[in-house]
Amino acid sequence: METASDYGAFTEKFTLPPNSAPALPLKSLTFAVKEIFDTEGYVTGFGNPDWARTHPVATSTAPTALALLRAGATCVGKTVMDEMAYSINGENIHYGTPRNPCAPDRVPGGSSSGSAVAVGAKLVDFSLGTDTGGSVRVPASYCGIFGFRPSHGAVSESGVIPMSQSFDTVGWFARDPMILSRVGGVILQLPDVAPPIRPTSIIIAEDCFQLSSTPFDVVTGTVIKAVEKLYGGDVLKPEILGDYVKTNVPSLKHFMSKDNTDQIYNIPSLAALSSAMRLLQRFEFKNNHGEWISAVKPDLGPGISERVSDALRTTGENIDICYSIKRELHDALSALLGDFGVLMIPTVPGPPPKLQTNTSDLEIFRARAFSLLSIAGVSGFCQVSIPLGMYNNLPLSISLVARHGADKFLLHLVESLYDSIEDRKQHIIEHKL
Repeated sequence: METASDYGAFTEKFTLPPNSAPALPLKSLTFAVKEIFDTEGYVTGFGNPDWARTHPVATSTAPTALALLRAGATCVGKTVMDEMAYSINGENIHYGTPRNPCAPDRVPGGSSSGSAVAVGAKLVDFSLGTDTGGSVRVPASYCGIFGFRPSHGAVSESGVIPMSQSFDTVGWFARDPMILSRVGGVILQLPDVAPPIRPTSIIIAEDCFQLSSTPFDVVTGTVIKAVEKLYGGDVLKPEILGDYVKTNVPSLKHFMSKDNTDQIYNIPSLAALSSAMRLLQRFEFKNNHGEWISAVKPDLGPGISERVSDALRTTGENIDICYSIKRELHDALSALLGDFGVLMIPTVPGPPPKLQTNTSDLEIFRARAFSLLSIAGVSGFCQVSIPLGMYNNLPLSISLVARHGADKFLLHLVESLYDSIEDRKQHIIEHKL
């Protein structure tokens, strides 16, 4: 239940004390964890009361959370999430919907909704979430904060309930890039020293920005100016990403469809990528949780229950093709970006939807969102969502994607760029439609 001061972000509050040694990297910082991480002595609720009722108290704490405690941070509680991590909206009928601190009449984004809200509302310095289909990137964008999805497999998922192992990652939120980077150093076990490396290219996926309802110049303007100031304009390169993916990911042809071409702007190859991602996600979710769902018949909220039913009906058909697509996209984007290139895309296709928007009205928005989110999701690359202030009184963000394993480079790049972006943010706030 929401209290006046906590924005409905928490399911349980407690204090896990930090390591108190001096000179620790996260000393005096506070954090919260999504209710998908095991915490010794507490039930890991997975966003659903029936799950909590049928699962025992955790006997150990997830290693990622332990690493943060050892680095000097204090954990202050568990946060609300979408049921079984199966939504990007952030609404939960059982525990309430955490209140978006940037836009109270809008959804906070899911499934790591409470973790994003706790950071956005300044209740904690940073927080842990998970990102399978977009569950860190989306709420970060909607709540006006930084969200980092690391390279797939770069962070231990031990002590974290699986959703779909081909895509599951442990991600984190922060309000400023320095804390984002410091937390990343601990979570990714990065060495302290390494100077920022100049990006070899910053590739603007021009077609992807046409999926966004926010004008191209508004989303990209401040970032492009910051890049030009720091690195010169020659690193900026336009690309029609959909065409590149279509040419270089041949297995996608199995998912290319004739549907939704005319009236809605659509990138067929990225829509196909999204279809493959969602199929494999359903298949793995069923393998992970199908038996429990069939036995317990949990009470699931609208939207979630339909997606879970679809997952339970999934067969193994075309699953091998999904794995081929993952490999082909990884190789294709590695060739496009090289070691230190970055892809610039919108995080989401527009501002956060209003609370309790009709599911059918959200379909086009969801389809566009997953076209964007599947780029890093299917390739396993790392992605950061960067807040750009407010536009028409709603939060605005942009994302950078770097190759698998380039997490440290991407965190350093955001730190370098953000100072220059901050100088120019007034441009967005003043130039409203």
